[in-house]
Parts: sequence; C-alpha cells; structure tokens
Amino acid sequence: MEPAELSLFEAPPMGEQERMVEAVLFASTEPVTLAELERRMPQGCNPAEALAHLRRRYEGRGVHLVQVGPAYALRTAPDLGYLMHKESVETRKLSRAAIETLAIVAYHQPVTRAEIEEIRGVAVSRGTVDQLLELDWIRLGRRRMTPGRPVTFVVTEAFLAHFGLESARDLPGLKELRAAGLLDSRPLPVMDTGPDDDDTAPSDQSELFED
Repeated sequence: MEPAELSLFEAPPMGEQERMVEAVLFASTEPVTLAELERRMPQGCNPAEALAHLRRRYEGRGVHLVQVGPAYALRTAPDLGYLMHKESVETRKLSRAAIETLAIVAYHQPVTRAEIEEIRGVAVSRGTVDQLLELDWIRLGRRRMTPGRPVTFVVTEAFLAHFGLESARDLPGLKELRAAGLLDSRPLPVMDTGPDDDDTAPSDQSELFED
C-alpha cells in the first residue's frame, strides 16, 4: 500500500521513518552517520529517534542495529556468527610486530613512529606501518608541535567496526592483551604528547593495517 501523501512541511509518521532508516542501513555497505540519514530523509524527520526505535525492535533478533563510532549499521547477532563461517573468503594472520604496533596505536593514540619504537624497544619497519595503513585499521593523525613536526597515527572506524567496538574506550585492558599473548610483559610508558596541530592528515594519504 502506498503511504499517504504528505504536505510539504509534514514529516512522515515515525513508523515510516523507521522503515526509511532500515532501508538505508540495509542497502549500505558501510556504517551510516546520523548526518547522512538526515540528508537523505524528508525534511522534519527525526532519524535519531527512528534509530532508537529500530534498535529496540531488533533486540533478540538475528540482526542487530549497532553503533560504530559516530555511525550505525546492521550486523549479524554475535551468537549467530558461526553460521557465517562458510562465507569467509580469506583470513589474514598478522605478524607479532604488526599486532604490537596496532595495539600501541590503539592504546596510546595519537602516537608517533618514534614513540611506537620507544614503547616496543625496537625499530618499526616501514613495511609494518604501510601494511596497517593499507588494511585501513590505522590512519595518519595530527602532527606534533615538536621539531620536525612528526605525524601521528590513530585507529580508524574500520578498525572499530572489525572488532565490534563503539569507540576506542571499549578496547580490552592491557592485562587481557598480555594474557592473550598480544603484548609482552614490559611496562608501557605514558607518552608526553604535548600540543598538537593540523586537525586532519593530508588528504592524499591513505589509511590503515596488516602484516
């Protein structure tokens, strides 16, 4: 049945707004931000409220509405992930150097290459950083207001989405990482980051990770 025709200034009923949000999230290959939903939906719509209704509607279902950083996406319920194993195309195994570098970036961001090397106690190869950038799990961040103005690294939304995290604050504790063998037992020093500059990385630089 066709929805009733609306006047120019009348927003669709909330049930119809939920359907709109659901359709956009279902069709999108990437998480969708609230700002993007507002741009796509008719004037007067409240996508934030529609998202809240949808999240409750999907509770206990095979698909959940999840938040990934500032964006939203539909994801398979975690307890049903085993059903998707046959759909896996490739599994990449990271080297210890790449895992340690990624963990340091995640927990100390924004962090420079020199700071990563100080924490690990060994030099970081260009290949390791390039692979992490290529995988889109880390990206270039602000430059330090220090001699040479070294660039920093931070994790990306792709990293958060891959591990099902809403933000970097949801990362497991360092003790858990060490227990899983992802970090050695050496203490990680707290870096004095100092003031930063350049809010964004150069636009011609790509993002992220692997080994």
